[in-house]
Amino acid sequence: MRYVIGIDAGGTKTVGLLADESGKVLREARGGGANLRVHGELGVEKALFQVIDALDAPAPVDALCLGIAGVARDEERALVRDLLRRLGIRREVRIVNDALVALVAGAPDGHGIVVVAGTGSIAYGVDPSGKSARSGGWGYLLGDEGSAFWLGHAAVRQGIRSADGRGPSTSLYEKICARLEMRQPSDLVEWFYDQELSRTRVAQLARVVEEAALEGDEAAQDLLDQAARHLARAARAVERQLDFPGPYPLVLSGGAFRACPSLVRRIEARLGDLPQARIVRLEAEPATGAVTLALELLRGAARAPADGAPA
Repeated sequence: MRYVIGIDAGGTKTVGLLADESGKVLREARGGGANLRVHGELGVEKALFQVIDALDAPAPVDALCLGIAGVARDEERALVRDLLRRLGIRREVRIVNDALVALVAGAPDGHGIVVVAGTGSIAYGVDPSGKSARSGGWGYLLGDEGSAFWLGHAAVRQGIRSADGRGPSTSLYEKICARLEMRQPSDLVEWFYDQELSRTRVAQLARVVEEAALEGDEAAQDLLDQAARHLARAARAVERQLDFPGPYPLVLSGGAFRACPSLVRRIEARLGDLPQARIVRLEAEPATGAVTLALELLRGAARAPADGAPA
């Protein structure tokens, strides 16, 4: 029996699946975030070791596909390959953007567009000819609009402005302080700028935005509308670069959609100009897409785009 591993490594968590050559998933393991630019080489190695060790394959793994954020250049992919070798993975390895594994998880033939909104955000697509395109995914300093971090960050900004009289009245400040057990703006500012804490803690505040919006808070509703516009714009930018002769899946994946379910309908309302898009909310683990790609690698039939696709 031969075995493969599929891994989805994002900014918040890493999920790995061990499967046999028939595609049957045998084990699942989870670890911390593994974005090379955010967590560094040692952080990525630690997260991948945690997951691969917990999967405890009964024999040497014959193929592994790693979908990972923050790996865009050849030298970065080479670094991650070396890292995997140090962890005992010495056979077939494929390293791709984490958006591709989410697309394959939601679109079995791998053709379509995926909008990933987790700690970060990106839109990525592959058309039937194998051509790929992306929009966004440049990190929290240059983009990631519409992501859970973007929503959490915007909520803190809105809340602080409301608290000191520079912005419209909103319940966001009180809700954030209640969740974090804080009493005054200076406490929230100190928490936000504490560099020892991860960006994940800010991304977790996206849920507060949804709660406030459901209660009728106009500032929170506006933030969710802005997030939907950003994500829809990214999907539209990808669609313009590709050629879909018929209907195609537009997969929505990531923690922001779990934290803020209303984002789905808000995006749907803004994609009326893409009549061929069939919006699909990804329910399966994106790592199942990595398993599919690992099995193709095992069988010598890796689909386009190849390892050199933007990651």
